[in-house]
Amino acid sequence: MMKLAVFASGSGSNFQAIADAVVENRLDAEVSLLVCDKPDAYVVKRAEALDIPIFCFRPKAYDNKAAFEKEITARLHEAEVDWIVLAGYMRLIGETLLAAFPEHIINIHPSLLPAFPGLDAIGQAWEAGVKVTGVTVHYVDEGMDSGKIIAQEAVAVKPTDSLASLTKAVQAVEHRLYPDTIQSLLKERLSQGGPTYNEHQTSINQRIE
Repeated sequence: MMKLAVFASGSGSNFQAIADAVVENRLDAEVSLLVCDKPDAYVVKRAEALDIPIFCFRPKAYDNKAAFEKEITARLHEAEVDWIVLAGYMRLIGETLLAAFPEHIINIHPSLLPAFPGLDAIGQAWEAGVKVTGVTVHYVDEGMDSGKIIAQEAVAVKPTDSLASLTKAVQAVEHRLYPDTIQSLLKERLSQGGPTYNEHQTSINQRIE
């Protein structure tokens, strides 16, 4: 069974959707670790309620991004993590993690990328007056929401919508699409003989030495 580390910074609704999918046997994986850069975030309480191990850190306690990503990488190593799943993690992933988990870091974004990258994508779409927005699951690279797209689903902006109702509609799609996409991706990689944890371990060891 593949082991996931979920990175989150806020309330953790997508974290919860992923964890629920595991419990309901819709996602054949294990959430082995929550990584959170805001120890007071509500997602921490969600993980505690599910007895999921947690690594919280304060970025300002480190000299730079490479320093805290090196410690994160070591924690991922200890947990034997196969995939990193970003779920409202409000930091760009740096070179240390990208090198340790090449093509094994994914993210969900509340727009039809490449439209409306970055913060407050739903608000951006609302202000632009578009008729259709949506959700994208994509691989993570060094850019801002610029990695290869894995899956997308459109969400119509109804004439009766408010920003709040549109946000609710987009989030409903996120909570279904993300676990389903992760499941499809893991099945595809397993059928292709994708990298195992031991292969990741070799890469990680090389990066933290």
